[in-house]
Amino acid sequence: MTATSDDSDQDHTVPPLSATRFERPADLYREIPEVGAFTKHRPTDDEDALNFFERLRGSTTPEDAITYTAFATDPQMSIGWGVEAIRISLPDLPPDELQLMSWISQWLDHPSAENRWRTMQVALFAPRRSATVYLGLAVGWSGGALAPNDPVTVPDWRCPKAVNAAILRALGQVGLEQRSVCLARVLDLAAGLFRVY
Repeated sequence: MTATSDDSDQDHTVPPLSATRFERPADLYREIPEVGAFTKHRPTDDEDALNFFERLRGSTTPEDAITYTAFATDPQMSIGWGVEAIRISLPDLPPDELQLMSWISQWLDHPSAENRWRTMQVALFAPRRSATVYLGLAVGWSGGALAPNDPVTVPDWRCPKAVNAAILRALGQVGLEQRSVCLARVLDLAAGLFRVY
């Protein structure tokens, strides 16, 4: 069968998309050692990202799988996962939190410096450090300058630490009878990130 012009127009090779910052978890722990301060377990040198995630998920401290995911994945994907985790855990956010979630979502759709700075400013001046506020801070610390005239950039660990805090805080607000269900759903979403290639 010969290809038509329509077939050739659709036949474009797209490079694979990876959700993880590093090929192996051991590389993450070497390059961003701060992750070790927040997790009990360590990867082996030959362990891949999904296997390490599943080992953490099945451990006595499955929260380590949340921390690892926050640090291991690309900041934008990690923040997107954080949005979904908060929606699962806290479906009835107050109006000010919904507004901040709207700014975060807008940045995810259009990750411009202006959207990042606006989201960061709203989060910095929030009256309390809620899960949504931590996620807003993660947006601000996701990369680039902190302000229009400020050339200072933040360390690589700052954004994932804020994503981790956001998700753990949201899960901490869930009633005990529902917490394990929410945790499982959040970890199911996280597992999907390690299957993006």
